[in-house]
Amino acid sequence: MKAIILCEVPHHYETVYAPAVTERLKTLTDCDCARYGKADVLADPEKFADTEYVFSTWGMPSFTEEEIKTYLPALRCVFYGAGSVQGFARPFLNCGVKVFSAWAANAVPVAEYTVAQIILAGKDFFCQSRLLAAEDRAAALARHGSHFGNYRKRVGLIGCGMIGSLVAEMLKVYDLEVLVFDPFLSEEKAAALGVRKTDLAEIFSACQVVSNHLANNAATKKMLRYEHFVSMPPYATFLNTGRGAQVVEEDLVRALTERPDLTAVLDVTEPEPSPAGHPFYSLPNCFMTPHVAGSLGGEVVRMAEYMVDEYVRYAAGEAGRYEVSLKMLETMA
Repeated sequence: MKAIILCEVPHHYETVYAPAVTERLKTLTDCDCARYGKADVLADPEKFADTEYVFSTWGMPSFTEEEIKTYLPALRCVFYGAGSVQGFARPFLNCGVKVFSAWAANAVPVAEYTVAQIILAGKDFFCQSRLLAAEDRAAALARHGSHFGNYRKRVGLIGCGMIGSLVAEMLKVYDLEVLVFDPFLSEEKAAALGVRKTDLAEIFSACQVVSNHLANNAATKKMLRYEHFVSMPPYATFLNTGRGAQVVEEDLVRALTERPDLTAVLDVTEPEPSPAGHPFYSLPNCFMTPHVAGSLGGEVVRMAEYMVDEYVRYAAGEAGRYEVSLKMLETMA
């Protein structure tokens, strides 16, 4: 058996590896496109001893280096049809197995969601709709002024990795000034994206909309604090599609309470969901969605397609687009 699908969660396998994808895999490899779990591999070493390629998605099991050497000795590549590989990649990489991730495919819907929310925030959509729902048209009209609109307004992106870069690319079609905080962003790439690098203080104090795309690691935990939120311009919006752990949530609550003109749009919190009775649920200027920015519904199939395309490139001896290295794991989500 040269190629297998390895996934512990039937639902994820069935939705990500849709019939059209599995049919394509069958024509390109000898994969039978059945779903196997770690227990299957451990229970029948001979059956999987010649496995060269693993295709997976959410539900990819973790293996120790010793297990990889013992049970998957011929393995060359893992093609992960989802985003973060932090939970399993290191032992494979340490064993010389290449790991590819569909983080770029998962970045597409996050970026689309983010850009949509940025434009809506610029038009004061969230507070305007809330006020009109309460039949308070006078209050909605009273908020109109030079603060709103998307013409030559400043948007701040915190983090400019795969998702942040894609957001910057998509924002090029609008008449916006985009500022970025990302110590790892080169001046050359910043110029190509049409953004200006700056620090966190200016991102929050100068931008009408601030969108978080920081990688989720120990260095970014609780990085966004009260002094950042309270410094935002009048009627500004903070958008979080990154991770809730990067926000000191009690500080955001305090700022939203003291500054009712501000708006928070949160697709992520820490923990998820927020516990019952959390102020986020009752603050009128806080709008929440249940982590829907990433791939949902038919969007998840894109991730498997990216990985099949990556296999085709690898089999042809071409360089991969989405290979993950040990060095990359230090900063990526």
